[in-house]
Amino acid sequence: MRSHLLNDTTAERYRRTVTEGVERVAAKLATTDRPFTGVTVDALSPSIEKIDLDQPLHDTAAVLDELEDVYLRDAIYFHHPRYLAHLNCPVVIPAVLGEAVLSAVNSSLDTWDQSAGGTLIERKLIDWTNERIGFGPAADGVFTSGGSQSNLQALLLAREEAKTDETAKLRIFASEVSHFSVKKSAKLLGLDQDAVVSIPVDGNKRMQTVALARELKRCKSDGLVPMAVVATAGTTDFGSIDPLPEIAELCAQYDAWMHVDAAYGCGLLVSLKRRDLLGGIERADSVTVDYHKSFFQPVSSSAVLVRDGSTLRHATYHAEYLNPRRMVTERIPNQVDKSLQTTRRFDALKLWMTLRTMGADGIGQLFDEVCDLAEEGWKLLAHDPRYDVVVEPQLSTLVYRYIPEAVTDPAEIDRANLYARKALFASGDAVVAGTKVGGRHYLKFTLLNPETTVDDIAAVLDLIAGHAEQYLGESLDRVAS
Repeated sequence: MRSHLLNDTTAERYRRTVTEGVERVAAKLATTDRPFTGVTVDALSPSIEKIDLDQPLHDTAAVLDELEDVYLRDAIYFHHPRYLAHLNCPVVIPAVLGEAVLSAVNSSLDTWDQSAGGTLIERKLIDWTNERIGFGPAADGVFTSGGSQSNLQALLLAREEAKTDETAKLRIFASEVSHFSVKKSAKLLGLDQDAVVSIPVDGNKRMQTVALARELKRCKSDGLVPMAVVATAGTTDFGSIDPLPEIAELCAQYDAWMHVDAAYGCGLLVSLKRRDLLGGIERADSVTVDYHKSFFQPVSSSAVLVRDGSTLRHATYHAEYLNPRRMVTERIPNQVDKSLQTTRRFDALKLWMTLRTMGADGIGQLFDEVCDLAEEGWKLLAHDPRYDVVVEPQLSTLVYRYIPEAVTDPAEIDRANLYARKALFASGDAVVAGTKVGGRHYLKFTLLNPETTVDDIAAVLDLIAGHAEQYLGESLDRVAS
């Protein structure tokens, strides 16, 4: 069994094995003609259930053959231009190369004596991102598992900086379309059920600062503590960007921590055309970025950034076996001092490889392309009488609803849209997402693939309309019979 350990004696076997796996995946990518096979849970489950994990195959080729049946064949492929659903991006090759390197070397980024150069690379990327945000030399941050963890850590820092032991008085303000992780974080931090105050949005799905000012004033007058305001730069459903400068002014006025959830909109940091949409982000106390959304990185590659690095002390604990206090005075850089995680992958390497190969402008160009595509898609929807589109996009998301000409019952229209999405997914021809707007069911394109074209969007809209019309026709037939 030692022959399976990666070391100096098995380097050649490692090369052959990984090459065989890469060739299988490359062949799959080259021949995949739709984003999904349409397989159902009931159809796929038996293939996995029948596998006896206590009976190994002892052969890489056989394992890969099996993997084809239980995973590769029916995986949902984000690289396909008609995958239009969630915030999943196709990935760039330099980042995939970085993934291969970091997995093989297997550095852990918690302490210097486990990562050395990896620690310095991560710190360099944190500094680079902070410069892009507009933070000063006191800024710092750390890579995380994703936006939810980044938001949690940012709100942990905000709770501690609020400097009160009466947690029942703490309040967090976020728009009604902010990410669910804000409420989840509040619960994990032990705050009251009503700690998160939902602020209404305007017609463009941006936080109403007049309403925010009113709620902050009420909070103070009620003897409560405005712990944090979470502004969103790229909401999950609409890609909307809250008015950051105005929110920054209110945070300063009411002494509230300003957190910007830019998990989606962080691609604007490298945009060649739209960077101004993030104006005001430099005034935040903390920022969430997900490079695995708009920087075209494999999952996971994310970070939480802070304007004042000293606030990261609230996540610091010292263990004698790992990061004893004396290491601070010895200036030994242990990233665990800043992180909620201990053992942590060297995910920063993927972004490093990407920047060193493509450059920031190369990433920004790709993100600008999908934002341009969303503009064209919005025009298409706005001029299509079959559809109602909610807002003109700031980023690359389109929320819309099929509206049949002869049906006026909103509930029936809901069912037609739900059916169309389900039928489209079952066909495997395309994958779209869904959400609710005003209590009604809508569909959603999240455009993160520069290979997607306006023709792809038009074709998928025709498919959706066809499925919806089929449902409505069958519904009418049932009523008539």
